[in-house]
Amino acid sequence: MNDKKNNIILIGMPGCGKSTIGVVLAKVLGYEFTDSDLLIQRRERKLLREIIAEQGEEGFLQIEDAVNAAIDTEHHVIATGGSVVYCENAMKHLSEIGTIVYLKLSYATICNRLGNIRRRGVVLKDGQSLKDLYDERTPLYEKYANLVIDAEGHDVEGLMEEVVKALE
Repeated sequence: MNDKKNNIILIGMPGCGKSTIGVVLAKVLGYEFTDSDLLIQRRERKLLREIIAEQGEEGFLQIEDAVNAAIDTEHHVIATGGSVVYCENAMKHLSEIGTIVYLKLSYATICNRLGNIRRRGVVLKDGQSLKDLYDERTPLYEKYANLVIDAEGHDVEGLMEEVVKALE
């Protein structure tokens, strides 16, 4: 990896394990960990769901795009929000500063893990189901990914090992 691309950026659906794996991966690699959703909450001084409620989907995505496009780190594992793939500036920037790893899970598994997705601050259009969202985002995750990791059936440790192996 060249110096400018020494971050690892995790993308994927809400509930696929980006934040959970990210922390463990950072420890194992001796990297720092950044959760871009927490950067957004810190900047706005609000929870994601409050930002979405107040600004709407478009407003939230503008904030998400700006925050992710401004990340300036080295040797970080960065867990992004699931909707970052709608943010062209952010995705262009992230691809320039690191290796983008898509943690891929089946719709059934995502469904089982999520529970109340609105409480998590998931960006859904009016009338959009989780299945619609999954079908809309999957091709975007695949488009931007440098590496696709099949996360199905792995615990945290197993998934982290898969990511490390793929990065080598």
